[in-house]
Amino acid sequence: MTASNNADIVFTPAAQAAQEQRGSAKAYAARLEEGFPDTVTPDLAAFIAEQDTAFLGTASAQGAPYIQHRGGPKGFIKVIDARTLGFADYRGNRQYITLANLSENDRAYLFLLDPARKQRIKLWGRARVVENDPALVERLFDQGSNAKAYKAKPERAILFTIEAWDVNCSQHIVTRFTEADIAGALDTVQNKIAELEAENTRLRALLAAQSPPQELKS
Repeated sequence: MTASNNADIVFTPAAQAAQEQRGSAKAYAARLEEGFPDTVTPDLAAFIAEQDTAFLGTASAQGAPYIQHRGGPKGFIKVIDARTLGFADYRGNRQYITLANLSENDRAYLFLLDPARKQRIKLWGRARVVENDPALVERLFDQGSNAKAYKAKPERAILFTIEAWDVNCSQHIVTRFTEADIAGALDTVQNKIAELEAENTRLRALLAAQSPPQELKS
């Protein structure tokens, strides 16, 4: 599927009808004509590499929707090739709703939100579960260092094939920062304070050395 014929994935006939009824069809006419990207660009790859959370949407064969949070170290979603993303599926509460949905309906949706930078990206596609492939799981799972090993047990892999993606506007995104973001900012501030204190000490010493000695009063 190319970017020229996938617009109806994003703007379904029902969505196009709603746009026509509510007066926004002309605003999106060019997108319908052009279609949406369906491959990973450098910008998209860079965005994905910074994400530590995602929301995966699936549906049963009967259309019952389900959204599951997925998370991990930054970059836990990996770019496999130009149209494929992958991530390790960790051991969890064993409800297996996502796995069950994908076993009978491979349509899937990824929603990526970066509150710190007020950015979000939507991806439509197909997903499949890959069992019993240790090499693939090892490729996708970031174990981290021994000191900061990520405490999760990967059991399988999920591969997501992109059919279309789009950048959503930043309106109404409330800025939030992770502990790591805050810790990094505090380190920068503390280092700057240390530099200023050192400079202050140096200037005081220089001033003291240049000042004439005070005469003793008789």
